[in-house]
Order: sequence, then structure tokens, then C-alpha cells
Amino acid sequence: MSTPDPRTDPLVPLPTLGYGAANVGNLFRPLTDAEAWAVLDAAWESGIRHYDTAPHYGLGLSERRLGAFLATKPRDEFVLSTKVGRLLRPNPDHSGGLDTGNDFHVPDDLRRVWDFSEAGIRASLDESRERLGIDRIDIAYLHDPERHDLDLALAEALPALEAVRAAGGVGRIGVGSMVSEALAAAVRSADLDLVMVAGRYTLLEQPAAADVLPACAERGTGIVAASVFNSGLLAQSEPTRDGRYEYGALPDALWERLLRIAAVCRAHQVPLPAAAIQFPLRSDVVRSVVVGGSRPAQLRQNAELAGLDIPDALWAELASEGLIPA
Repeated sequence: MSTPDPRTDPLVPLPTLGYGAANVGNLFRPLTDAEAWAVLDAAWESGIRHYDTAPHYGLGLSERRLGAFLATKPRDEFVLSTKVGRLLRPNPDHSGGLDTGNDFHVPDDLRRVWDFSEAGIRASLDESRERLGIDRIDIAYLHDPERHDLDLALAEALPALEAVRAAGGVGRIGVGSMVSEALAAAVRSADLDLVMVAGRYTLLEQPAAADVLPACAERGTGIVAASVFNSGLLAQSEPTRDGRYEYGALPDALWERLLRIAAVCRAHQVPLPAAAIQFPLRSDVVRSVVVGGSRPAQLRQNAELAGLDIPDALWAELASEGLIPA
């Protein structure tokens, strides 16, 4: 009797901690190839075996760097996901600038072209495999569909992904987004294995609990929780008021909520980032948590915090204070 493959069998758990490789695509700051390799090496040596990337991350740089690193590892020992929906094409307006408008410190000699057609999705996967240098991609997420055309995504892109999966082009399919309404609509309209919920189900805020989690529970769709540090706000035990919140300043109400959460963690002698990593996994529908990081020490620390023993009393107090769902 054959053993189920965790890369393709939706009934087999994913590794509970993953690395989101946007940083090795020079997100927010440039890394040399050696620095990026050191980050990925720290992730691997810390036991991380789940890796997520996308063409969007550094206009393909993240995929190239991650693929070069993973090519040195046994293929049956890791799970690899990437995204579809944006094709990379030559930028006719390139004049030596950088892609800093998208927060990536890479030359903007390519541009992102939306394509939700089946041909476009197949082309995206083929091109990702070429950049990665890896033949098999385990999970393909439709990336940020609401930023282009959610109705078109539901009508065209998701059926196309289902067809690609049925033909064996990818093991599992899903949608990745930071908009709860888009994720819930996708879950209800297609046979998805997973959704990547970015920043919408975290220790700080849980809007996805109202619609995405119930939809996933009803449909049997798993969740991969990403951006669990809320743009770094939960990444240190003593929060700072000048922290980034998505695309702007941190709202006052969330700052006050963050201070209350940090105080509860302090009272129970639990590092705030440990609680941030472990909180999403308390839900039955969350299969894995994906964290980023641009320094080796961050990856080693995240792996340690993911395994830290957290007393039930912490969660009970956070729930009694109305800071997390009961």
C-alpha cells in the first residue's frame, strides 16, 4: 500500500511552519546572493520544509534564488508553492530604475501582466518552473485576484486552476490574498485545497474569522496563515508605535489593542512573536503558518518560537479580554 504524499494529498498535513521568500526577492532592502543563501540555509537548518514564493517577489528574483537553494536539497523533503495570475514580460519603459514602487529593490526591466486564462496560468507555471529550476510545484495560488478582477477570477481563473490540477500540472491549488471577502468568495465558488490568508487572521486582528474560516470549514479547504506578524508589529515583544501597518500608519485602535495583547503576553512570560506564530494554528482549519525574514537570526528565532510551550492560560486570558475569538 502506497504512503500518502504530503505535497499532493490534501488529507496529509503540511509542515506547520513555512518560509515566505519575498525577502530573498529584495523586499524592502537589497540582499546579495550570499546573504539570501544564508537566510535560506538558516531556514533549512532550523527544520523548515515548507517554502512559498511568487513571480511578483522581486520580478522573479525570489523564485531564482529559492530554486537554486532547493536544488541542493532532496526533492521529497520539502513542499514548494508559488503563485499564478501575473506574468512577467519585458518592460518597454525600463530606463535603469528599480521596482521600489512595489517595495522590491530590483531592476524594473520586467513588468507584471495580469492573465487569468488557462493558457496564462499554464504559462505562469511553466515559467516559474524554469526560474526555479525545479520540475514539480506542489501548490499554486492565484495571487491577489481582487487587485485585478475578482469576478473574472471566479469565472475563469479558478476553473482553469482546477483543470491544471486535474491534468497533474500541480498538486494542490488555492488563492492567496489579504482581502477576506475575496478569499471567502473563492472558497465558496471552487474546489480549492488551500487558501493563503495574508494578515487577516493574526493575533492582532481576525477579520477572516467572520467569513473565511467558516467557509473553509464548510468546504474542507485548509488555510495557510501568512503575514502573521502584521508587517512586523508582532515581531518583537515590545512593540513600537512607528511600526508599519500594511500601506500606512498604524490606526490608534489597533495600537491600543496591540499594547493590551503585549501586556497579557508579558504577564505570562510568553514572547509576543511566539504567540503570534502559534495563534493561527489553534484553529482546526489552519494547516500551516508562513513567516518571512531577511536575516538568518530571524529564521532561527522563528523556528524556536514556533516550538515554545505556551500555557493555555495565556489564550484563555486573551479570549476573556476579547482580544482573540473565544
